[in-house]
Amino acid sequence: MLTALFVLLALMIIGVSAARNALDGEKSARHERDRHIAFQAAEAALADAERDIEGGSDPLSGRAALFARGSALGFVDGCGADTEVNAGLCRHVPARAAWKGADLSGNDGPVPGGVEYGRFTGARLPSGKGTLPLKLPRYLIELLPPTRAGADAARPPANFYRITAIGFGALDTTRVVLQSFYLKAVPEEAP
Repeated sequence: MLTALFVLLALMIIGVSAARNALDGEKSARHERDRHIAFQAAEAALADAERDIEGGSDPLSGRAALFARGSALGFVDGCGADTEVNAGLCRHVPARAAWKGADLSGNDGPVPGGVEYGRFTGARLPSGKGTLPLKLPRYLIELLPPTRAGADAARPPANFYRITAIGFGALDTTRVVLQSFYLKAVPEEAP
């Protein structure tokens, strides 16, 4: 009887250990899926920022004019957080990256940081419940100084931007931040 009790105890310990391993594996898979959701949302925000730079939903708008070749208008300290037209446009400061000081959490504060996905492009991205991002991704666009050696000073160079985007997973604690650099295409001039 004592032997049967020890065998039963050993089987119970093995069963509890197997159940714990299965639950840990499921939890790990859920977190990995959530990270992928946040990653894809951040990638979508990068693409939305590129569409914004190229003119968004209205290439003749005041917002699109801020991305004119050689122009630095609208790019300010604080990333244009308190204005409508230049929201999310950051002036480059060599000693301090704009994205490090910006609040991209998406929390509804008095001045939310960055630009919410689709604000200037009209693009739509489902969010909210289930396997969707909890909230829409956000982005900042920082105008970087031209670095082309030997460029013609009379002809402004193409604008070069650093885009920082944050995507959210299905859980509020899951966030992915991505950056890309974007050189705005310069239309060819007729001879």
